[in-house]
Amino acid sequence: MEVTSITNGIIIDHVPAGTALTVLQYLHIDPATAKLALIMNADSNRYGCKDIIKIEDEQDVDLDVLGFVARQATVDIVRGGRIVAKHQPNLPDHLVNVITCVNPRCVTTTEPGISQRFHLAHSERHEYRCDYCDEEAKL
Repeated sequence: MEVTSITNGIIIDHVPAGTALTVLQYLHIDPATAKLALIMNADSNRYGCKDIIKIEDEQDVDLDVLGFVARQATVDIVRGGRIVAKHQPNLPDHLVNVITCVNPRCVTTTEPGISQRFHLAHSERHEYRCDYCDEEAKL
């Protein structure tokens, strides 16, 4: 299979195999309207298998969210057909409107219009807790 290079945009590489569509969902990128190429279950020397997402005409990608859903991914910024920058997403300290609190008594569940805010409680366990009720996020 051959997928041509992109001229301007981003390449998200080393996405865990089989999770590219989930990553697109978390990044709020609609595959029906975006110019993109998904390569799923490609061979990888480092991970065995990986997914690759190429997005033409770069959209704003929230690297904090990417650090949450695909921490080992790498992001290449492409301009004029050349990679001009590489980024490694980090596990974010805060997430807003990415995950939802499961506590039925939480104010974010009972009151409409309140942002879903979570903070990183334990980085080694990737544990996030709700800013309002301190409920652990179920991922």
